[in-house]
Amino acid sequence: MKLFQVRKGQFVFYKNELHKVYSVKPMFKQSVHLYRMKDMKQVLTRASEITFYRPNHNDSFIFYGKRYTIDKDTKPKPGDYILIIKPTPDFLDHYSLNDIEKVDNVEDGNVVTTRDNGVKHSEYVVMVVGKAEDSNDIAYYDKNVVTDEQRLKDESPENMDDNDEMKPLVGDIYLDLQNKTKAMIIAMTKEEIIFGHGVRVHVSELMDETKFSAVYRVADDL
Repeated sequence: MKLFQVRKGQFVFYKNELHKVYSVKPMFKQSVHLYRMKDMKQVLTRASEITFYRPNHNDSFIFYGKRYTIDKDTKPKPGDYILIIKPTPDFLDHYSLNDIEKVDNVEDGNVVTTRDNGVKHSEYVVMVVGKAEDSNDIAYYDKNVVTDEQRLKDESPENMDDNDEMKPLVGDIYLDLQNKTKAMIIAMTKEEIIFGHGVRVHVSELMDETKFSAVYRVADDL
C-alpha cells in the first residue's frame, strides 16, 4: 500500500496475520502502527509491508484468542460483540472504523454499548462466537503455511494470560482519553474490565493507546 491510503481502523495483513491500524505517523520511518488482532500485540511497520483488507459478511477471524464470524443478518443481543464497519457517530459518541464494542442493550436494531455509545443498525455487524460453516477464514493471508499447532495456540484464550507484562490488574487506574474520565478497575474477567463508574470494556481496549492511558498500575508497586 501507499502511505496516503492507510487509515486508522483499517484491517490489514502483515506477516501473514490479520492486524488493525491504530495510528499513522507519516514523519516516522516506520510510520504505520498496528495491533495484531489475535493477541493485540503492537507492531511498527511501513505501508509497503501491509496488505489492505475490507471485512465482509461470513468472514471469520481471531480476536484476542477467540474465534468469531461476522454475520450481517444476526440480530444483536446484550453481551454480543459488534464490529463497527460504517461509523457515523453523533458528537457525544466515541467510536471509529472497525472498533469492537460489547452490546449493553438493543432497541429496534440500534444498540447502546457498554461504553455508552449509541450505534445505529446500519453501522455495525454482529460478531458471532465460533467459526461458521463455509465461513471465510481471514485470520491468515495464506492459510496453507499455518500449522495445526499454531492454529490451536492462536485460538486458545488462556494463552493471553502471559501475553503482556502490562496486563491490567484490579486497582489499576486508567484515563479514558475519549471521554476524559479517570477510573479504577474494580473487577475483571479473562475478557472484560469493569471500572468503578460502571463502564465495561474488553481487556484489549486498555492496550489501545488512542483510547486509554495508565495513570497508576498496581504491578509497579509489587
